[in-house]
Amino acid sequence: MQQIRQIVDSEFAAVNEFIIEQLHSNVPLVENIGHYIVDAGGKRLRPLLTLLCAGAIGNIEQRHIHLAAVIEFIHTATLLHDDVVDISALRRGRPTANANWGNAPSVLVGDFLYSRAFQILVEIGNLPLMGLLSGTTNTVAEGEVLQLSRAGNADTSEATYFEVIRCKTAVLFGAACGGAAIISQTDQHQSALYDYGLNLGIAFQLIDDILDYEGDPEETGKNIGDDLAEGKPTLPLIYVLQHGNEQQQALVHNAISNKTAEQLDEIVEAVTSCGALAYCRAAAERYTEAALAALAPINDSPYRRALEKLTTIALSRRS
Repeated sequence: MQQIRQIVDSEFAAVNEFIIEQLHSNVPLVENIGHYIVDAGGKRLRPLLTLLCAGAIGNIEQRHIHLAAVIEFIHTATLLHDDVVDISALRRGRPTANANWGNAPSVLVGDFLYSRAFQILVEIGNLPLMGLLSGTTNTVAEGEVLQLSRAGNADTSEATYFEVIRCKTAVLFGAACGGAAIISQTDQHQSALYDYGLNLGIAFQLIDDILDYEGDPEETGKNIGDDLAEGKPTLPLIYVLQHGNEQQQALVHNAISNKTAEQLDEIVEAVTSCGALAYCRAAAERYTEAALAALAPINDSPYRRALEKLTTIALSRRS
């Protein structure tokens, strides 16, 4: 990742500076929570995608830097809200904002970040871009509600799972990439880059759900089995329910229905032994292949090669 960031080193630094500038508020608590979550050491993958896509099809403009900050603000706002909904106490290896300040301030600062993102979009002044980002933000919210409505439901289908991750994760990846083409006014590349981002986002979430059962908490910054404790029927669990033996199916069904990780060791054994994690990884590989195929219209350059490399990183990451 460090080598990839170096390709857009100065622009990436400009995004970070702009983010800090835009966190300014006359209310100290807004700045405190905003800085806490933004400075948490995240990958800044989505803003990075915006910069790389802009470079792959032309010049990286100031508006791309501002769009990258918008994408990060929207993503950060969803994290604040997610942690409240999930009653999460740990993110990226340290206490969540809601654990430190409480639920109400976290939700309200998330609202601040959403509104600040759209203030920046107004300043960019591109109506198609505002249409893309407003629609994306709405879809992300729908995805979160859909996921919440399926929590504790062991009958959730694989199709519903993929709809959840498309909405709550992948569409923002798509907007980060497709939005760069809107600003560059290269309509012929918008669909290709959006599809690249969408497929990469799905693969990214699939690996995230695998790491919930085989990741190292020191690397992932979250506890093993957190999704299970929240009753989320992710793909590894859905696979066990469809292909595991009778005992494994009953074990997982009970854990999802009762939102409990009490038998985590047995469930980790089940998702491993019945091939669920291998199945999920194969699905992630298919989506990264689709992401690579979407780059076909993009000319070769260091930026395009970086986008290609990100598909490999998405599959091999441990955090």
